[in-house]
This record gives sequence, C-alpha cells and structure tokens, in this order.
Amino acid sequence: MLLLTASREALLGPLQSVSGIVEKRHTLPILSNVLIEKHGDDVTLLATDIEIQIRTSGVASGGTDASFTVGARKFQDILRALSDGTEVNLKLEANRLSLHAGKSRFALQTLPASDYPRMQFNDAEAVSFTVSQKAFKRQLAQVAYSMAAQDIRYYLNGLLVVAQGNELRMVATDGHRLAFASAEIDADLPKTEVILPRKTVLELARQLADSDEPLEIALAGNQARFRFGPIELITKLIDGKFPDYERVIPQNHPKLLILGRTMLLASLHRAAILTNEKFRGVRVVLSSGSLKIISSNAEQEEAQEEIEVDYAGDSVDIGFNVTYLLDVLTNSATDEIELRLNDGNSSALITLPGDERFKYVVMPMRI
Repeated sequence: MLLLTASREALLGPLQSVSGIVEKRHTLPILSNVLIEKHGDDVTLLATDIEIQIRTSGVASGGTDASFTVGARKFQDILRALSDGTEVNLKLEANRLSLHAGKSRFALQTLPASDYPRMQFNDAEAVSFTVSQKAFKRQLAQVAYSMAAQDIRYYLNGLLVVAQGNELRMVATDGHRLAFASAEIDADLPKTEVILPRKTVLELARQLADSDEPLEIALAGNQARFRFGPIELITKLIDGKFPDYERVIPQNHPKLLILGRTMLLASLHRAAILTNEKFRGVRVVLSSGSLKIISSNAEQEEAQEEIEVDYAGDSVDIGFNVTYLLDVLTNSATDEIELRLNDGNSSALITLPGDERFKYVVMPMRI
C-alpha cells in the first residue's frame, strides 16, 4: 500500500524538528519511534519522551491515509544519507515500512500508532500571550547557561519564567551563579510562575528562529505549550519552589568598573589555560588603576593578565570560577560590561551599561 511520495527534504525537515527529543535508549521501545499520520496531502509527525512532546507537519502527495510509528533515528539517518532532491516513496506492508528512493530500498519495523502515548493540553486553564521568536530566543540565551545540569535540587535543573502584567522574567541558577533577564511584552497577565525543564529550554533555543515571527505561549497547571511556525511543543513543568532570586541580587556594591567585553574575555581565556583543571579558579585583584587576573595550577605554573581601569578606590582580592565569568561574557552581545564588587567575600554583579533588564551574580570562591 503506497502511503506517500515526497522529496527527501520535505520529509527530513519535519523529522529533524521532532526527533531531537527522542532518547536513544528508552525503557519503552515505542518512545524511540516517531508517530507519522497522513491525511490527504497533509503529513503530521509527532515525537515524545513522556515529558516533552513535539508535533509538526509537512506536505506529501498521493497514497493512502494511514498512521504508524517508525524508529526516528534510523529513518532520519536514511533520509540524511540520500542525495539532495531524491524522490522518496513510502509503502506500508504488514508491520514494515518500505522506503524506495531511486535504486535504494529499505525495510523498517513499525509499531502500532494506537500504542503511541500523547500529551493533551488544557486550554481552558491557560494563561496565554504572544512574543516574537527572536525576542524570546534572545532572552533564553541571556540566562540558560546558568541552569544546573544534574543537581539533586531538581528545581535548579531548569529555568524560571515569571509572567506578570506586561513583563516577562527569566531566571536560572545552579547555586553558584544566577542570571536574570526581563523583557516587556504586549500583554496584561496575572502573575504566573513556571519552571521549564532544562531539556525543554535547550530544545526551544535550538528550534526558535531569529525572526519577528510569532511565538504563542500558553501556561496551564503543570504544562506549557509553545507554538511557532508549523511546530507545537508541549512540556511538563518542574514542580518545585525556585529560590528567592531577588534576595540574591546585590543592591549596593560600591566598586564599579566599566570594562571592554572582548578584551576581558580574551584575558580570561588566556588566564584559564593555567587554572587547576578541577576547580578552574582565578584571582581578580583590583587596585588603583589596575585589574589583574591571576591563575595557577598544581604544577606551580602561573599566568597573570593586567587591564588598565578607571578606578581609584580600595583594593579587592577575590576568587572566581573562571568558567562562570567566561559564560556571561560569551553570551552577552554588548561592547562593554559593568562589574560591581564589594569585598573579597561578597558576590560580584555583572550588568550591561544602560540596561536594567539584565543582571548576573557570581559567588566568590576560595583560592
């Protein structure tokens, strides 16, 4: 039974949009598959790992309406290996999917579409708003690198989103540093707080376009839904109490430096070469007219960078994990950054000149 005929690209594009969340090894074999449904000339592809679900659509011609699931990775690898512009025919015979492309033939096992789990979203309870894909993606980039990866405090392995009135806030912390970014949105919303899982955040960052095309966001109970272009992403939320981030952000650090971002980034990269591989610590020594960055390691090797600064106050000697400093500088797009310090035992605050909507706090470390 002929299912459909389509170009390689018409199938590969939608498949790549959904298959990023598919786990290579799963306790439920069907979760390694992608669900494909054909109705007329419309083809819908859906993938889930139970926590996240992504659906998208494409266009194909001919064939018969049908629903089935097939191994996402193998199907994607086959399409990738075909030449550009190749016409692909899919046929369903018993429990096998036959793929014909030129002189190539492939037969893949399928599993019943009726067994495939699906996530439903409750629109009735949703708080909804729309932003541009570009604005949301930029805001994600400002904070996402501060998420924890595998912290036992599971609520840190995600990103806090707070929608209130006409403001959208994002906050991420791993307990050693914290990034905060806010943006104005065209809405008037009741205060709504959710924690997006790390995997969802990374998938949105990968899929969203740098364009003014709309991103529709709906938050309801323990779920969130994102719609953009032909893609719909539904995700479960992390159930937990996020730390009081406003209490963490310093208010009155007296020592202010305005530094060239690329120059500071280059100095830190050089100093990082000779840091201890495990602790990655650098000393930042501020004195009148000078900012020194000093690193050393277990082999007694040392590096020192010196930057001239417009500063005439008291000296400060403070240690930081250099990775935390490199992350914020790499993910900022400004020419200059503002560094605020208090003393050797207090956190540092990094902001952007003329921008009250971004704050980055990094805790000191003993060196």
